[in-house]
Amino acid sequence: MTIMKARLTGAQKGHSLLKKKSDALTVRFRMILKKIIETKVLMGQVMKEASFSLAEAKFTMGDFNHLVLQNVNKAQVKVRSKKDNVAGVTLPVFESYQDGSDSYELTGLSKGGQQINRLKKNYSKAVELLVELASLQTSFVTLDEVIKVTNRRVNAIEYGQCKGFCVLI
Repeated sequence: MTIMKARLTGAQKGHSLLKKKSDALTVRFRMILKKIIETKVLMGQVMKEASFSLAEAKFTMGDFNHLVLQNVNKAQVKVRSKKDNVAGVTLPVFESYQDGSDSYELTGLSKGGQQINRLKKNYSKAVELLVELASLQTSFVTLDEVIKVTNRRVNAIEYGQCKGFCVLI
């Protein structure tokens, strides 16, 4: 009888912990969803500015694609991955960073220098937002799957599909 009581107490404690985990994951899920919406709206504005600055630079300098293609030897903006832990769930977090100096700082010195600088600034802002959006959406998908699994386990305990003595994984 005492063994049964101990198992029941363990199952109740496990249910309580799973429910708290589900609640914590849901709060983070909603926060990430809100940030995704804000970032996508901002992304539209940033991409519009970047497109206009590209048009301005092409109008001022003409076609400068060959200059850029000749000078590219490695990426200046790189992405590194980190891990974030939410209630025992590891979420990937992507972060962009500058690697090396700007090899195009003298581009457009003869004509269109301001437009080129504005173009670089706008597109670097767009790349940073894309990396942030990729990080948020990856976390969103991961959390969605974990929340579904956790809620299934909570419901199985609540509605007696385990007959009160589930082995909590």
